[in-house]
Amino acid sequence: MEILLVIIIGLLYAAGIYMMLRRSLVKLIIGLILLGNGANLLIFLLGKIVKGKPPIIASSEKMLGEIYADPVPQALILTAIVISFGLQAFAIILIKRAYKVVKTDDLDEMNATDEDL
Repeated sequence: MEILLVIIIGLLYAAGIYMMLRRSLVKLIIGLILLGNGANLLIFLLGKIVKGKPPIIASSEKMLGEIYADPVPQALILTAIVISFGLQAFAIILIKRAYKVVKTDDLDEMNATDEDL
């Protein structure tokens, strides 16, 4: 299972970087989304995949005796998802505004338009 996740993470990173190197702003945002998802999977994989109970210690015990799921990577991923959603929403609104002004989403044409002003 971990090998499959490593391959998927590599594909997400490769596709994200490829999309970010295109000239379109829309493809840039899609590349950022793919990179963010790859990073989230990487954090999930580094937290080790275990089937276990939540890390709750009963009042009669001193330590956890069973296998438990580590909550820290899960909390990091949840935080990363919320932050990336906010970043993506902001970027989409910025792209929409830039498209209204310049009438294109090609970065080279946007640079040429910027020099004309």
